[in-house]
Amino acid sequence: MKLSVIIVNYNVKYYLEQCLRSVQKALCGIEAEVIVIDNHSHDGSIEYLSPRFPDYTFISSNHNLGFARANNRAIGQSKGEYVLLLNPDTVVSENALHTVVHFMDCHPDAGAAGVRMVKVDGSDALESRRGVPSPMTSFYKMSGLCRRFPNSRRFGKYYMSYLSWDQPEQIEIVSGAFCMLRRKALEEVGLLDEDYFMYGEDIDLSYRLLKAGWANWYVPVRVLHYKGESTQKSSFRYVHVFYEAMLIFFRKHFGHLSILLTFPVQLAIYTKASLALIPMVLRKIRRSLGFVDKTFKSDPLYIFYIASQHRKPCELLIRRKGLRAKIFDTDTTIPEDMFDVSGTNRQYIAFDMSSFSYNDVLGFFSQHRHSGAVMAMYYPDEGIVITDTDVLKGQPVTEGLK
Repeated sequence: MKLSVIIVNYNVKYYLEQCLRSVQKALCGIEAEVIVIDNHSHDGSIEYLSPRFPDYTFISSNHNLGFARANNRAIGQSKGEYVLLLNPDTVVSENALHTVVHFMDCHPDAGAAGVRMVKVDGSDALESRRGVPSPMTSFYKMSGLCRRFPNSRRFGKYYMSYLSWDQPEQIEIVSGAFCMLRRKALEEVGLLDEDYFMYGEDIDLSYRLLKAGWANWYVPVRVLHYKGESTQKSSFRYVHVFYEAMLIFFRKHFGHLSILLTFPVQLAIYTKASLALIPMVLRKIRRSLGFVDKTFKSDPLYIFYIASQHRKPCELLIRRKGLRAKIFDTDTTIPEDMFDVSGTNRQYIAFDMSSFSYNDVLGFFSQHRHSGAVMAMYYPDEGIVITDTDVLKGQPVTEGLK
């Protein structure tokens, strides 16, 4: 078997369904297996998805194993020459898996490979290419020098922003959101370190691969990453788990350094965590006093780009949800003056996924980026619209047309 795709799920059944749809298309022509391990979700993920994807393996855990342990459990049952660790809040373009598998075949030195992850507005996600967070690299990031001098090989190494986005490049850290691993390399360096519960395990594994002489690569094929739909990044728990993971990594790999170096770095991590908590506390206070945070001036506008036969159920969903919306047929072009170039109003461009490929959607946003405009996907067979912040549920087309 060529490829094992492993996805760890926690309470994101609709995002996972979308991910599995994209994987299903991308695996065409590849001998592969898909293993979903559910970390004790409470949203009925397994019951909802297993009948829809009968050829995939679903493993249910009776408690939350964490990301590392769950992946290790699935890896132990997998058979592929390559193992792909994939987040459930990703959408894989149709050519992505073929491209990365072919790249790994042609580069026997590659222990791991990542991709060009993009955000919902079409912009490139910086975490697609990262350097090892050594004490100095971490200092440059936390001090703001990385952001100020992104193209510097010294100051900008954390995100390796000096590298080309359009060609393969050797990198140091491959993101766990999409991480294709060579089984031979995994057998040599070991599986994910289970001391990490949710974050940091990808950094640790990538670093161990480098130290063992394997190369880590960036492959410029686009994959959408919603970035954290299964975690609340504005939560106290996120801050605690994330910065605790950074401390685990630092103590494990750089704890031997002089206290003159280790103490300032550990202090910086604690300080950064504390500073991250302050806005959260202030937001909670504002909300308790009745203030509402509003990023945009008005409710979002939904621009539906759909097949004409799906117009009626789409209009029904719009009415039921009370959406500000406009509908365009797929045989027309969305006029440029539809976009709010001021960026003061959020706009969702919702594509009918029975008419468009994932490559189409990602390609559109790579060429038409507008401030405030983000991608959404409409699935008429399920009657749902998926955005980065919400899942709007209507009626499937067969019901909506009655």
